[in-house]
Amino acid sequence: MNRIRLENTQFEGENSIYLLGSDADAPTTLIDTSVRKPETLDSLESGLADYDRSIGDIDDVFITHWHPDHAGLAGTIQERSDATVFVHEEDAALVAQSESAWDAIEARQRRLLDEWGLPERIQAPVFQHAQDVGRLDGPEPTVEPFAAGDTFDVGDLELEAVHLPGHTAGLAGFAFDGDSGRELFCGDALLENYTPNVGGADVRLENPLATYLDTLSHFVSEEYTRAWPGHGDSLDPAERADEIYAHHRERAEDVIDVLEDNGPTDPWTVGSHLFGELDGIHLLHGPGESYAHLRHLAEAGYAERVGDEYELVESPDLDDLFEERMKAGR
Repeated sequence: MNRIRLENTQFEGENSIYLLGSDADAPTTLIDTSVRKPETLDSLESGLADYDRSIGDIDDVFITHWHPDHAGLAGTIQERSDATVFVHEEDAALVAQSESAWDAIEARQRRLLDEWGLPERIQAPVFQHAQDVGRLDGPEPTVEPFAAGDTFDVGDLELEAVHLPGHTAGLAGFAFDGDSGRELFCGDALLENYTPNVGGADVRLENPLATYLDTLSHFVSEEYTRAWPGHGDSLDPAERADEIYAHHRERAEDVIDVLEDNGPTDPWTVGSHLFGELDGIHLLHGPGESYAHLRHLAEAGYAERVGDEYELVESPDLDDLFEERMKAGR
């Protein structure tokens, strides 16, 4: 397995693309593709050439999730190589650029921007920016959907699909027996230097934080020895999952403080207290994460939604919200 680093000025600095099967007699497989930009495509060609491969040699592409910095070049690669593009069934239609799938997610984005309390004057620019950086374009790939537990023979490795929702509804990892034990490619389910956004990164999830906490518990219970993320270096998945769990518990405390100090509050206002001035895609991700926490509190019965605002109805038990869920994964 070899990693190709591709510059990416839109999300997290750079992407880690993984090349499997660099031996001459093995199928050539990519995990993710990065953004669809001419300079990124050139860098991918150069990276492949370092291992005596070209885009035309690629047999299979496994996409961890639908975001353009992971799936952006899938159609271009397939057009040049006739590669099979595999995507989890929850994200497959978006990667295939289905108009009905995009219409549905964008209609929900529009509704939530209003529901979250974004000022009317910035709703249109925020939505336009989300479209500009979110919609996939270029050649429309034909995709092969898969489900959790499906396995794939990629030469000297067998990949097992693992569903890791939260950041997106269909985020998938690919587990394999590596040098250190059971390892996996995890996309953006875990990141070394950032906490993956939940709430704004994929608005299709009804209770995104609870969903993501279950994914974090999976990393603990399965005892993977190493994870290979879509950005940055490899990491200890259980250790990083613990750190992200702690982050969200602290974030929940901050959300509770805002509600206690201000009474009924909408996600935009909560986000303003938590994150301060926001710009770009963070105008969607900031209130989206606030919404994820507010929804988590409401689903547990500690908060109640009144109109587009949330108010505390009971002092939250954070052990109940976080610790017990993590213990269940151990």
